[in-house]
Amino acid sequence: MEETVYHIPAMLSEVLDSLCIDKNKPQIFVDATFGGGGHSRGIIERMGEQSRLFGIDQDMDAYANRIDDRRFTFVRSNFRYMANFMDYYGVQQVDGILADLGVSFHHFDAAERGFSFRYDAPLDMRMNARQTLSAAEVVNNYSEEELARVLYLYGEFRESRAIAHQIAVKRSAQAIQTTQQLQDSIRLKDKQDYARLFQALRIEVNDELGALRELLQSATQLLAPGGRLVILTYHSLEDRIVKNFMRSGNTEGMIEKDFYGNPLTPFRVIEKGRTASPEEVANNPRARSAKLRVAEKIEN
Repeated sequence: MEETVYHIPAMLSEVLDSLCIDKNKPQIFVDATFGGGGHSRGIIERMGEQSRLFGIDQDMDAYANRIDDRRFTFVRSNFRYMANFMDYYGVQQVDGILADLGVSFHHFDAAERGFSFRYDAPLDMRMNARQTLSAAEVVNNYSEEELARVLYLYGEFRESRAIAHQIAVKRSAQAIQTTQQLQDSIRLKDKQDYARLFQALRIEVNDELGALRELLQSATQLLAPGGRLVILTYHSLEDRIVKNFMRSGNTEGMIEKDFYGNPLTPFRVIEKGRTASPEEVANNPRARSAKLRVAEKIEN
């Protein structure tokens, strides 16, 4: 059987440079989206012997990619619980937090996981197989109004109510259990629309935006002064949240000011949405939509 690539780390050198890894001093880093371990291996190669790296991933499949290095600790969890686990390991502050929010090759190419419309597979889409909510549950058990909300908010469909109605009519005759049955139940214009449909369901199933907000709030508390928050985003919904947070310290983007009108924000923005080079995109087309945003924790 041909071995498939779990994931190619996007913008690897740019990410590593942004973390300001110093081989000559002890540092602590968190790779909140361990996945295939590509970014983590790069961090391990650059950091000193007294440094530590925690790799977090809720998908048990990622455990097989763990790094055999005494400085590395794998944490099987959703990154929304990062602060809890750092407390468990006795870590009060960290020097860098990385999150690559892209879905890995592994998830799209593992047909049985139901992440891709390219394969006929069970409607699953769970990053964490231990959770109960699946895409099939959303499609078959959400009310028509709830479905329209998911499609509007996370797929950015203007015609969300019409699409939700088509799904409701189809499921009333027979439960929609596979990716192909879902595609057959509605009429969309092109592949990009089906990609947005699957994106919307995946975000809802895994509460991706809620988890991202919790990760960012935890980063404010965990990062040491001068520590770096490095995020790779892939679609406008998550990118807007990250952009607002790095700019203002909250996900709504509301900048508070002191008595003298000076902005109160815990971060200094370093990168405002850098994209992958043409050379990288040619070798890794999935890096085309990646945006690198970097912020540095300011001294209180």
